[in-house]
Amino acid sequence: MVIKSTGSWYKLKIEDGSILNARIKGKIRLKELRVTNPVAVGDFVDYELEDSGDVTEGVILNVCKRHNYIIRKSNKLSKHGQIIATNIDMALLIATISHPETSLGFIDRFLLMASAFHIPTTIVFNKVDLYSENELAYCNNLSELYSSLGHPCIKTSLNLAEFEPTKMLNEVIKNKKVLISGHSGVGKSSIINAFLPNAKQKVDIINMHFKGKHTTTFAEMFFVDDNTAIIDTPGIRDFGVIDIPQQEIAHYFPEMRALMSKCKFNNCIHLNEPECAVYEAFERNEIAPSRYQSYLSILDNENMFG
Repeated sequence: MVIKSTGSWYKLKIEDGSILNARIKGKIRLKELRVTNPVAVGDFVDYELEDSGDVTEGVILNVCKRHNYIIRKSNKLSKHGQIIATNIDMALLIATISHPETSLGFIDRFLLMASAFHIPTTIVFNKVDLYSENELAYCNNLSELYSSLGHPCIKTSLNLAEFEPTKMLNEVIKNKKVLISGHSGVGKSSIINAFLPNAKQKVDIINMHFKGKHTTTFAEMFFVDDNTAIIDTPGIRDFGVIDIPQQEIAHYFPEMRALMSKCKFNNCIHLNEPECAVYEAFERNEIAPSRYQSYLSILDNENMFG
């Protein structure tokens, strides 16, 4: 299993539990995907050993079939995707109302892509100790909204004992392989360190980007115990939706999916079509304006980022 990716070298956890440094020999092409990183953290791979002087290294030969993955558009101009992690049981999306503010468009895009591959996502609103009274009320409103859509919400803070991350999240992540994602600065590394104090230096090391035509994200998996793993990823500035046909986007908005069968036209995309049940629900304030705005933004091929 791939437990760390630096873009050119990988760390594999092999059959005997030891760690092996490995590289790709030649090119690995994935038939079903056009991606900038054919091997990602969470992948199971076939490899062979190769002696390099006094060091034994691995050569990755093939990526095994994936159970699921989280992917985003590599950049605005690219038709390629970037795989964030694979074969995961759930995702924790770390968000903050302020310090810094997490955009709702980012949250909705992440949830869409996670839902597309049947990855349950819990939203963690971090740094609640820094919120003003109005910001805390807003956080509670968002928690109510997203919880109603099937995404549990948890509030955390490293500075308030009652909201301490390990206390709030221990049972949530137990016996799972969990992706942690979010904007830069929302406290992902701090939450990792709350679970694994010795991981601090490692988190600092992987929290960097290679800047080229496509940005390559370095990621690493940490083991909380034998059955629980956390995949840490550097902060993601934006999240471009990719490989979701326009007609299918509404399927990943639960509040829209529940109404689509009531639309007059089977091919309705819920903009200005007559007798559109989704748009009528939006006008009655039964669909949150922020959610409908995210939907419109994702429909706009020139504005697939948030």
